[in-house]
Amino acid sequence: MHSKKGSQLRFKAKIFNALSDPARLDIIEFLRAGEKCVCEIVPQVGLIQPVVSRHLKILKDCGLLKYRKEGNRRLYSVADPRIFEIIDAVDSDLVDALTKRIIEQIA
Repeated sequence: MHSKKGSQLRFKAKIFNALSDPARLDIIEFLRAGEKCVCEIVPQVGLIQPVVSRHLKILKDCGLLKYRKEGNRRLYSVADPRIFEIIDAVDSDLVDALTKRIIEQIA
């Protein structure tokens, strides 16, 4: 594998890995409306604050989220709205088509 191509593939895999958790997808969807502090994200996803913070770190470490400090709060937002194009590409039509293909393979 070519070095640059290999690095890009590993980074893409890191992004898809970050998107593979339902809680992290829920966080990103919640941030679609704009920046939020952890205190707003916690009740949205229904997880305790340390778990939410861990998910936020994973999303931030791969560049999907950014934050800014305001007093003692951190306000998180989506770093690049193009990530929603990727998420939105997995629409109900694609899910239905993939589900049908899986059912056909097992039948």
